[in-house]
Amino acid sequence: MPCGEQADIDASYTLVNHLGIKHFVVNIKAAVDGLKNAIPFELSEQSVVNISPRIRMATVYAVAQSNNGRVVNTCNLSEDWVGYSTRYGDAAGDFSPLSHLTVQEVKAIGTVLGLPQELVEKVPIDGLCGKTDEDNLGFTYAVLDRYIRTGEIEDEKTKAIIDKKHEMNKFKLELMPSFEPNI
Repeated sequence: MPCGEQADIDASYTLVNHLGIKHFVVNIKAAVDGLKNAIPFELSEQSVVNISPRIRMATVYAVAQSNNGRVVNTCNLSEDWVGYSTRYGDAAGDFSPLSHLTVQEVKAIGTVLGLPQELVEKVPIDGLCGKTDEDNLGFTYAVLDRYIRTGEIEDEKTKAIIDKKHEMNKFKLELMPSFEPNI
């Protein structure tokens, strides 16, 4: 689901062709631009960044519902730990097979399953702002994954950043609060 041009769309084609998956290409640019233009005030920078993932998820659900499919949440423990996901965007889904696995563990599974190594080792990018995930986060997934699994980390500044991001984003991992009447 490119939003206009998608620099790494070839990786998507490589994966669906390798797995023999039926696929559709839906360019969401008109929908994203339409929504941004319809809102009668200036959106925050983060709102603009998150519109594409949320439009993508609405699109995925429309495709799945029309084809008797289910939507997979592909977020992993590493991303979820530091809140590197969009609520009701890439963090939505009907099931979540990777939610308890770190990036390093997901890559290991990809290797065992025989996925093309250029996909397994592809530098993660969100496709939204032109930077890698690790550039945006300020640390590598290898450092984060080691910290998650062992509690070990060398750099105290990085530890503080990870801990702060984790604390600020715990709400994304909890069930939606609801009112429970005393009936």
